[in-house]
Amino acid sequence: MAVTAPPAIASVKTQRKGKKFSVVPYLFILPHLIFFAVFIGYPFFNGIYISFLNFDFLRPEATKFVGLQNYIDIFTPNSVKFNEFWNAMRVTLQFVVWSVPFLVVIPLVLAIMVNAKIPGRSFFRSVYFAPWVLSCAVISLIWWWIFQSQGGLLNYYLAELNLPTPRWLSTMPYAMTSIVIATVWWTMGFNMIIFLAALQDIPEYYYEAAEIDGAGTWQKFWYVTLPSLRAVMVFIITNTIIASFNLLGQPMMMTRGAPAMPGGGGATEPVMLRIFTEGFTRPFQGSAAAMSIITASIMVAFSYLNFRVFRRKD
Repeated sequence: MAVTAPPAIASVKTQRKGKKFSVVPYLFILPHLIFFAVFIGYPFFNGIYISFLNFDFLRPEATKFVGLQNYIDIFTPNSVKFNEFWNAMRVTLQFVVWSVPFLVVIPLVLAIMVNAKIPGRSFFRSVYFAPWVLSCAVISLIWWWIFQSQGGLLNYYLAELNLPTPRWLSTMPYAMTSIVIATVWWTMGFNMIIFLAALQDIPEYYYEAAEIDGAGTWQKFWYVTLPSLRAVMVFIITNTIIASFNLLGQPMMMTRGAPAMPGGGGATEPVMLRIFTEGFTRPFQGSAAAMSIITASIMVAFSYLNFRVFRRKD
């Protein structure tokens, strides 16, 4: 005996099969798709194409196809490109290691402080967030004047106290320390606001239940606050690592990548500054494009690894 579907279900199936394609949802995403294709998609694929060329935009007739030679130069030990690029990558990783922990821990502490019910907390939220609204050029110029060896604000007060006055922007490790301090001061307010919004979304009864179980302040932070912030923590760490990999303005304006390294490059020259120098100062656009593709691949790998390590366990 054949089994037939009830009339109502059969009617729904008929409507689904006869449903016409609608372009309305796609019209809503079309403006973003156009901007994405023009300003991200095209530059990305054009960069891959240029990386296979000995490209010269000033002399198009001199441009020639070199295949993987730009990549081979970057991965050939003792070559100029190898030393400069991997020195810049080392500097970038060093900056990530130095800055990311501060840009996670300090904003979290500040968010917990301004989330407390204390007088003037709105004022402190504004003060901590204020540097974020300034441009990179303004921040770099401010800290350049502070860390100047001759006439700088910091060395002036150190001299008044009869303390050593280092050459902050031209010797290591002071030059990298100066860049890290400027960056943390500039960007910690953004992460603080994200942490603050996440803290305010944690239900109050979680803490009430923990207090009933006899949990103290540290136990509530460790077993209630941190687990509730897991998703936000993943976002902030990933976003901060990507932003740190894109370091450019601060070393460009504060140290110019100095001090110079014997094998090529500078002790504070991150990979983005190396790519900028390679593509616009020399210029070797093909080599710069190859460096960009390699850097993007490393950033994707770091982001994926971060999600794998910090993802929520089922």
